[in-house]
Amino acid sequence: MRHLRRRAVLAGSAVAALAAPSIVSAQSAGDWPKGPVKIIVPFPPGGSTDPVARIIQAKMIETTGWNIIIDNKPGGTGAVGSAIAAKSPPDGQTWMLTFDSHILNPAFAANLPYKDSDLFNVMQIGRTPQVIAAHPDRPYKTFADAVADAKKRPGKVSMGVLGASQALVLMTLIKKENDVDINLIPYKGGGPLNQDLLGGITDIGIGSLTSLSPHIRVNKMRPLAVTGEKRTPALPDTPTLAEQGIKAFPSYSWWGVYAPTGTPRPIVDRMHAEISKAVHSPDVTKKFIEQFNMEILTTSPEDFAAYQKAEQERWFKVIKDNDIKGD
Repeated sequence: MRHLRRRAVLAGSAVAALAAPSIVSAQSAGDWPKGPVKIIVPFPPGGSTDPVARIIQAKMIETTGWNIIIDNKPGGTGAVGSAIAAKSPPDGQTWMLTFDSHILNPAFAANLPYKDSDLFNVMQIGRTPQVIAAHPDRPYKTFADAVADAKKRPGKVSMGVLGASQALVLMTLIKKENDVDINLIPYKGGGPLNQDLLGGITDIGIGSLTSLSPHIRVNKMRPLAVTGEKRTPALPDTPTLAEQGIKAFPSYSWWGVYAPTGTPRPIVDRMHAEISKAVHSPDVTKKFIEQFNMEILTTSPEDFAAYQKAEQERWFKVIKDNDIKGD
């Protein structure tokens, strides 16, 4: 009888030991959040990242009842806010929602105050292709037309691009791979770039579909190409670069969420689930499609990390091989 009781105790202890991780996990997410949840946006209000964050914030407050705060920390093409997020306690109270330029910062700035490994990939929210557009007075109907003109008049066709951006790297690659001399003019923000393109200061420009679509819709810009793998429903008559015989990699603008490395995975998973629920809410999805031409993704942390790694390997090589500067 004593042996039976001893076996029962041992068996119960084994079951408890096996169950312990799940109990701890449940408790880790169960008593969270422990106060306001802060989402750092490493850019100023305006653009696309801030409104994307605020749309998600409003829906999550509605669905969870949490106190969620958007904290804009602009500077250094997102590096200032990224450093603050990276150095925040990994307790699930601080998150960051940022733009695709974030993953290029290590290539453009050798002395960043944080490392990629300090931030954990939570999810990609969505993406949109970039679009190349022309001032309507210019004769180009496609980007191939602009390339042909630039080959006839090397350095004379001007193109606005954001500095330290994927667009700058993409266009540098296109110049090299297609043996064409387009005069790239770097800008510090989408607003000044758009204004100069609208005013005819530059012949063509490249930006996110989100940024240029409002001007394209009212015929103040003419779309010449999209940079994705296929045409976008927002511009069904605009061919891709590949369709025009332009050698390049597919390129997208995207929005993603990060957390300080060390944030407990149960909390990461809970936040991922709540953001996904918010993004896939019909009213939020409708806003993201109509306002940002966004393809909704809500990828897993593992898929997001793999995507970042592949993109950095691709674009870092182009930056290094061509000695591209961020400013």
